[in-house]
Amino acid sequence: MSSSPFFPRSCHQARVSIIGAGKVGSTLAQRVAEKNLADVVMLDVLEGMPQGLALDLMEARGVEGHDRQIIGTNDYDDTANSDIVVITAGRPRKPGMNRDDLIEINAKIVKTAAKEAVARSPEAILIVVTNPLDVMTYVAWEASQLPCRRVIGMAGVLDAARFKTFISMELGVSIQDIKAMVLGDHGQLMVPLPRYTTVDGIPLMELMDTQTIERIVERTRNGGTEIVELMKTGSAYFAPASSVSLMIEAILLDQSRIVPAAAYLQGEYGLRDLFIGVPCQLGCQGITQVLELELDEGERAAFQASAESVAQHLKQAKEILSGSTLG
Repeated sequence: MSSSPFFPRSCHQARVSIIGAGKVGSTLAQRVAEKNLADVVMLDVLEGMPQGLALDLMEARGVEGHDRQIIGTNDYDDTANSDIVVITAGRPRKPGMNRDDLIEINAKIVKTAAKEAVARSPEAILIVVTNPLDVMTYVAWEASQLPCRRVIGMAGVLDAARFKTFISMELGVSIQDIKAMVLGDHGQLMVPLPRYTTVDGIPLMELMDTQTIERIVERTRNGGTEIVELMKTGSAYFAPASSVSLMIEAILLDQSRIVPAAAYLQGEYGLRDLFIGVPCQLGCQGITQVLELELDEGERAAFQASAESVAQHLKQAKEILSGSTLG
């Protein structure tokens, strides 16, 4: 069969590699493939597990009707030439643990994953999901040596989604009419912003009293903990996977979407040398712009406290890694 100018022999197929094929990673692989966004590589240290998951997802193609390739592997070489690398690898929380309890274990895992993946895909954009999110994003950036705008932490999309969900449940309105904004770390000191949250353009503060808003804000801060305590043997994965999928779609389709995400700050909001949740413009180059919101005195104080907590835990992570045998 002769080649045709309309059907070239080789076309670039977007490739997303997911480091860690647990529940978040495997659910994300399903989302990306079934949305027809990219071919997917799932890597995990457990032999056979990512291969089995990949085969299962490939067999689902006959029902879902897409032609995306899904590979399971234990070898970083199979992730080469990825457009996006997502790091979900790490130990999940258990009941009674907070995200910060995971620093020592997960910092070493994330450092290795970032170095190994980016060595094979030096042009990739890196999305970090492993907790504690803001600190692990910094660890991945430092290990990968990528430009800071190509390293992004997934947290704000998930936190805003939870905030929107609880507002929708309280008001009995479609979640499609709700726009929400969340700043700060992915933890107890996150800063949901009711003042920048609307329902079909109507400010949230005109639809709810202060006490109700405060209750929803607190539930948003504890959204992940609530799920951990209910499940007892695991943590959230459907909503986190959907959140990363949204970010991947914004990047691969160059949508220039405004989303809250953990970005490296270089003076924005008066902060430097840390990753923390802020509104970002997201497209094919990664973060193209960090948007600075006008914060009132209370919001600014809460955001500053969140940043101080991230800086403290980052110092702890650096101390751990400085004594590590990892290169």
